[in-house]
Amino acid sequence: MADAAPQIPVTVLTGYLGSGKTTLLNRILSETHGKRFAVIVNEFGEVGIDNDLIVNADEEIFEMNNGCICCTVRGDLIRIIAGLMRRSRGFDGIVVETTGLADPAPVAQTFFVDEDVRRKTKLDAIVTVADAKHLLDQIDRTPEAQEQLAFADVVLLNKVDLVDKEGLVTIERRIRKINPYAVIHRTERCSLALDQVLGRDAFNLDRILEVEPGFLTEEHDHEHDDSIASLSLVADRPMNPETFIPWINDVAQRYGTDILRMKGIIALANDDRRFVVQGVHMLIEGGSQRAWKNDEARQTRLVIIGRDLPRDVLKHDFEACCA
Repeated sequence: MADAAPQIPVTVLTGYLGSGKTTLLNRILSETHGKRFAVIVNEFGEVGIDNDLIVNADEEIFEMNNGCICCTVRGDLIRIIAGLMRRSRGFDGIVVETTGLADPAPVAQTFFVDEDVRRKTKLDAIVTVADAKHLLDQIDRTPEAQEQLAFADVVLLNKVDLVDKEGLVTIERRIRKINPYAVIHRTERCSLALDQVLGRDAFNLDRILEVEPGFLTEEHDHEHDDSIASLSLVADRPMNPETFIPWINDVAQRYGTDILRMKGIIALANDDRRFVVQGVHMLIEGGSQRAWKNDEARQTRLVIIGRDLPRDVLKHDFEACCA
C-alpha cells in the first residue's frame, strides 16, 4: 500500500489594515528559497486590488472577493484548495492572506471541519503582522486588531523604526496581555528570515511543548481594560476524564462565540499519555498523544484566549475536574 501523500502546510497571514501583510507576501514570493507557494488572497469588496500589488505571482494567486473570509466564503476557500490539490505540479506550501478587517477564526476552522481539506493540508501557523506605530490605538478602537493578535502563533511587530525602545516594550507587554504564547519578532518592512514565518509547525501544540515545555505555565498579570484577554489554568493533580471531557466540551459550546483560541495539555487520571486539546471558537478537538516522560511533571496546563470570559467560573469549574 502506497504511503499517503504528505500534508501541505498552510500559513494564514493576517493583520490590521496597513500593517505590512503585502510586503511580507512579496518577500515570500520573490526571495530565493527554492520553494513554490500558492497564495490565496481574500479581498474586502467586490473589486480586488491586492493581486496587482503582489509581485511575480502570475499563476500562484487566487482571489476570493465578496467580503471577509467567513461562513459565506468558506466554500470558496475549500474549492480553491481542492483545485490546488488536483494540479499536477505540487506546492511546498499555501499562504492565505486575509483582509485587514478579517477575523482569522473561520480560516482556521476550515482546516478542522472539512475532512478533505484536513486530509490534504495542515494548518502550520497563524502569522499576524502588526503596525508598531498605530497598534495601541488600533487595539483600543477595533475588536479586529485584538482578535488578530489573539489568534496568532507568530507576531511580526512591524515598523519598529517608528517607535522608541520604551514604546516597543509597552506595545509588547500589551500584546502579551492578549496572547501570552505567540512568538514576537521586531521587524522593519517585515524583514526577517522566512523560516521564522514559514514551516513553523506552530499550530502543533505537542511540538511546541517539546521545544518549550513551560510556555503554558508562565505567570502573566491580567488587567481587565481589554475585552480580549488570556486565562491560564494550571493543576498539579490529574484531571478526572469523566468530568473534564464533558466540561471542556461544554465550555466550547457555551462560550465558543467568545473563545478565540484554546490550547492545553492535560494530565488525565489513570492515563500514561498526554491529552492535547486545541480549539477555535466552538470547534474543539482533543486526543491522547505520546506517553509522559519519567522526568516530566504530569501537570495540566490550559490557556483560553477570549472576550469577556467568566474567569472565576471557569477557574472554579476547572479545579472541580481534578481527580
